[in-house]
Amino acid sequence: MVERKNSENRGRRNGGRRNYQPKKINNGNNGMNKRSPSIPQADERLSEEQLQALEAEEAPVSGENAAAAGSVNMLKLKELKEMEISKLVRMAAKEFEVENASGLTRQELIFAMLQNQTEKRGLVFAEGVLETLPDGFGFLRSPDSNYLPGPDDIYVSPSQIRRFNLRTGDTISGQVRPPKDAERYFALLKVESVNMESPEVAQEKILFDNLTPLYPQERLSLETDAKNYTGRVIDLLTPIGKGQRALVVAAPRTGKTVMMQNIANSITKNNPEVTLIVLLIDERPEEVTDMQRSVKGEVVSSTFDEPASRHVQVAEMVIEKAKRLVEHQKDVVILLDSITRLARAYNTVVPPSGKILSGGVDSNALHRPKRFFGAARNIENGGSLTIIATALIDTGSRMDEVIFEEFKGTGNSEIQLDRKLMEKRIFPTIDINKSGTRREDLLQKTEVLNRIWILRKLLAPLNS
Repeated sequence: MVERKNSENRGRRNGGRRNYQPKKINNGNNGMNKRSPSIPQADERLSEEQLQALEAEEAPVSGENAAAAGSVNMLKLKELKEMEISKLVRMAAKEFEVENASGLTRQELIFAMLQNQTEKRGLVFAEGVLETLPDGFGFLRSPDSNYLPGPDDIYVSPSQIRRFNLRTGDTISGQVRPPKDAERYFALLKVESVNMESPEVAQEKILFDNLTPLYPQERLSLETDAKNYTGRVIDLLTPIGKGQRALVVAAPRTGKTVMMQNIANSITKNNPEVTLIVLLIDERPEEVTDMQRSVKGEVVSSTFDEPASRHVQVAEMVIEKAKRLVEHQKDVVILLDSITRLARAYNTVVPPSGKILSGGVDSNALHRPKRFFGAARNIENGGSLTIIATALIDTGSRMDEVIFEEFKGTGNSEIQLDRKLMEKRIFPTIDINKSGTRREDLLQKTEVLNRIWILRKLLAPLNS
């Protein structure tokens, strides 16, 4: 009787079944449990391929597999994008047998070479800056093509973006796979690094908006040799520190572009730990080429023959990339030429609010360029974002004057260029009396600062 009651109790605990056994779920996928139906099918397929790639890496290599692994060719997408176009065409025609290679653009050439590489079962590694779209997925854009969308962009699925907490501006590198049926782009298969660090470390970063801004406290030395008068004058009279928000106020033909090149070369030589980005908005193509050849850093441009929406897209990508690097406690310097033309582009792109300021500037147009310029700051626990931007004056345009007046009080350092000095061919054309830096006592030693004040008193009466 006791045994019968115990068996009935066990039957009740097991849902009324005496011989209870848990059911095994098998969906024909090697015993793997079914996934939640709320996950999109495209993301599910991509995550399965990630698991297959991880299993292939963890599997021991022996016998025929070892020989096959040794013969696999690895192709790095970054090296192709940095290669000269003549070498790239020759390489595509001879080594990858691409038809009509000379009639294709750089991005089309790279896409054809990637397809050929995957047909040979070779590995393809790519690196780019993530741009997330409103639909949830994103693409890795290349700085070599000025973040312009193209056929060689790498697709990043929404599941990967959620898993690694990725955002626009993250620099991602990893292994990619070729497009399948009805797919147009190569897809990211495995994330190797995020902003030059492991993905696990990247998930612990603090958001840029939550970081504490401070006054610049470490000076960027710009003086390189005895002939570099520009760097010497800036170091003494308008010192620039890490996290500075500097405005170079210049009329046309006063040597602002040459000064920006000089500042860029000085930063790369004296401060190699700093990440330098030169952003050229609405500039002439020959000036872009000259800047790329004379500056050892990343040069991103949008020339005057491109639409205003393109100017805005390039600027947003650059500032988001800089913010992600600052979140990883890195020092970033952006040289912007010019903030006036960037504000003009935003004025064209933003929807009209009905409130027009003098000069035809919309009342909402200057909010986003101010947010761009205001991102420059020194961070309390490491990292800084320095922005040195040029502002145009005396152009004959009322809009340019309004834009300059709006940005006049936002910076904490100002360098004024004098056209009269340019007419006399006196370089650098810096107006000493009108140029200066706020809280320069944090950047200069006390004895040096006292001598600089004496020098200013002596030079003030000499101003023409």
